[in-house]
Amino acid sequence: MEKIEIEKSPLTKVDHVGVIVRDMNKAIEHYQSLGIGPFERLKKVGFAKSEVLGKPIELDAIKIKARIAKMGQIGFELIQPVAGESLWKEFLETKGEGINHLGYLVDDIDKETAELEEKGYKVLWSARFTNGGGAAYFDTRQVGGVIVELMQWPSE
Repeated sequence: MEKIEIEKSPLTKVDHVGVIVRDMNKAIEHYQSLGIGPFERLKKVGFAKSEVLGKPIELDAIKIKARIAKMGQIGFELIQPVAGESLWKEFLETKGEGINHLGYLVDDIDKETAELEEKGYKVLWSARFTNGGGAAYFDTRQVGGVIVELMQWPSE
């Protein structure tokens, strides 16, 4: 059998599964009854800038509640949109609760973002953190309806 060369993908270090919920408290209670938890607040990072579809947005324009629990090595992230227009609110209004994205850790957010854009994947939302790193959601919904998130934590 001929060996097929596969390009190195940034989608190798799975970090978390992102789930949109209507009510954080009910969601936590539900998932803890299934043995998932405990849930904690996400690590706090400062945002230097944020964009939706390439257009800057006010940093305090969107409010969410977010909690995460570990399932082995993978995070299980719950996100409840609270205020402002966002991709999370749009998902909840159009699809209801459910899996929204798969998050992957990368070493260089700018490099990996450029590579996925070159392949034709549109950046839906992006943010850069005050101490370096950032996150970006890519429109990979055409098959399976799930967004891919790349994330590079600040170096601190």
